[in-house]
Amino acid sequence: MKSEDLFKEAKNYLPGGVDSPVRAIKPYPFFAIKGEGPRLFDVDGNSYLDYCLAYGPLVLGHAYPPVMEAVSKQLSMGTAYGVPTENEIKLAKEVVRRVPCAEMVRFVNSGTEATMSAIRLARAVTGKSKIVKFEGAYHGAHDYVLVKSGSGAFGLPDSPGVPEETTKNTLLVPFNDEEAITSLVGKEKEELAAIILEPVMGNVGCIPPKKGFLEFLRKITAENNIILIFDEVITGFRIAEGGAQEYFGVNPDLVTFGKILGGGFPIGALAGKREFMERIAPAGDVYQAGTFNGNPISITAGLETMKHLDKDFYQAMNVKGLEMRRGLENILEDASLNYPVAGLSSMFQIYFTDNEVWDYSQAKSADTEKFNSYFQTLLGSGVFIPPSQFECCFLSQAHSSEDIQKTLEAMEKGIKTL
Repeated sequence: MKSEDLFKEAKNYLPGGVDSPVRAIKPYPFFAIKGEGPRLFDVDGNSYLDYCLAYGPLVLGHAYPPVMEAVSKQLSMGTAYGVPTENEIKLAKEVVRRVPCAEMVRFVNSGTEATMSAIRLARAVTGKSKIVKFEGAYHGAHDYVLVKSGSGAFGLPDSPGVPEETTKNTLLVPFNDEEAITSLVGKEKEELAAIILEPVMGNVGCIPPKKGFLEFLRKITAENNIILIFDEVITGFRIAEGGAQEYFGVNPDLVTFGKILGGGFPIGALAGKREFMERIAPAGDVYQAGTFNGNPISITAGLETMKHLDKDFYQAMNVKGLEMRRGLENILEDASLNYPVAGLSSMFQIYFTDNEVWDYSQAKSADTEKFNSYFQTLLGSGVFIPPSQFECCFLSQAHSSEDIQKTLEAMEKGIKTL
């Protein structure tokens, strides 16, 4: 197997043989050679119906021709300039048009940079230091949010190399727990700069907010001079034209984006109210910079992608998502299993537990060995999902109803083998 040989070689040059921990599939990952539509192809001649989609960016599918054409044209004119381009303005205007809270935008290079900058800005605006994040939430790999979930009210670093003093101002609470937030704000409001959250937790599977929870957060933050930050690196432009804030009808102060916004190329963005955004340098005193900020390739791909994400697109994706989730529920019912199927729009996941899943601790009750068996059966059947119980699966425009039915057949096989 060529993938196995490549993995053995990769381990000599790349830590763990991969460039991101989520790619460390056991016993070894397959090495991709190309993607086309809903499928991913590996160096060993296999093809897979892909529901990982590079962990979310490829909402139109792999190698979507209009995006490829636009990028090819831009490539012929250069890859980086170090000065502004008109397309940066065009994409920023599109974000502002779509996103309710967005009045200005700063483009960066990743979701990690976006959330790091949002937290810095919130601290500058409020003059306070502490932030709240929810247990199990992932907001990138920077020190302030790389905090071990479930470790109590105060966060301990989740990685060697992160000093405890860096995370002493990061406070943890369970998702969907209004009482915990009320108690924490009551004790810490004079020092709380921001609450940051994924409106739909997409890095612990797929956990939506309970009815009224986002509205509660909006109210308590507004009353206590706390900046509300929505991390929409996953949900942004996936579940609605204006992201989760449009979908749920709740507007944060700041919002971060990535993934889909780059049309398959590296990007991140921070957006929000003008009064806050104008604090960012060079307009203001909050420093943020990057050589590849507003990179013309990523901006071009994002601008072309946005042209295809209209109301008809979201309606079609809702239909596909329902087909997948209802199909999974029927399979589980036939197997007399009470495993919850989570998701909305084009997001879905199954939890291998009999418990309801509304927060991190409940998600952690899932049987990861069963999930791994399920994953391996799917892979052997030509279906690729993220290789972790605690990631979200995604659909793209390129997935047909026939693809979904083939996938459900593989899923039924995977569940029957448990």
